Amino acid sequence: MEKFEYIGIGFCSNDHLAVLPFIPMDTKVRMLSHAIIGGGPAGNSTAGAAALGKKAAFIGTVGDDADGRMILAEFAREGVDTSMMKVRKGATSAIAYLWIEEKTGNRSCAWTREGLDELTADEIDPEVIARAKVLHLDGHNAGGSIAAAKVAREAGVTVMYDAGTHRDGMEELLPLADLLVCSEEFILKLTGLKDAEEAVRQVYAKYRPKVCGATMGVRGSMCFDGKDFVKCPSFKVDKVVDTTGCGDLFHTGFAVRWQETHDLLECQRFGAAVSAIKCRGLSGRPPSAPTRAEVEAFLESH
Repeated sequence: MEKFEYIGIGFCSNDHLAVLPFIPMDTKVRMLSHAIIGGGPAGNSTAGAAALGKKAAFIGTVGDDADGRMILAEFAREGVDTSMMKVRKGATSAIAYLWIEEKTGNRSCAWTREGLDELTADEIDPEVIARAKVLHLDGHNAGGSIAAAKVAREAGVTVMYDAGTHRDGMEELLPLADLLVCSEEFILKLTGLKDAEEAVRQVYAKYRPKVCGATMGVRGSMCFDGKDFVKCPSFKVDKVVDTTGCGDLFHTGFAVRWQETHDLLECQRFGAAVSAIKCRGLSGRPPSAPTRAEVEAFLESH
């Protein structure tokens, strides 16, 4: 039986990325460039783990259409195992459209998975999950994710929950996370607070993960382990091509470094480096997602 170091469960899609001189509203604009590249929070994170040298597998659903075949083929090129993926007959695979502002790299995203059934609990192989090092979840495919997280917690597998958007099933996932690293928007909405630091402390006290944190884009991240509260700035990037996937790959870097050291600042700094390097290119997938050697070289010079 295969043993994977990093297993991602969640959303995967074909992303249509258009670089534009400005984000239009009720007008027209000519694209500066266009590409179709794999995407999705957990999909990006898992491909990023493979780029960092981890034996990685992704579990999710696709349709038996052209987009589904492209999604699976790209994972294969990136070194991600898809043998546990579920191909839904007659279904339409998930897609997303991203508009990227050429000057800043900031982007807007619209996505859909309409008509694509999510993973169910009985479609998860508990033996494979129990043999992993990290289980990465983005909240999509809630039935399968909750079942996998329960197995992982029982087996001592680190559960990373990239909590970016409120969705069905999240209340069951939150107490199952070891590394509960949320977007600032998510954690403020969850608590009803306006202060992210207080929100992180409250969520930690309620769910008792090993680490609770919040990502804040260019303002960096903050994490709390019940003892230390650590704030880590983001790295300055001279030229930002595209911010798509920055948060996804921060979580990858954090989880990978957590396996090597439980030092909060070191994990946040490593994640920030992975995220910063990613900004050099389109999407959150390789080759924009860096190798381990690239991250180490970046950290040596920063």
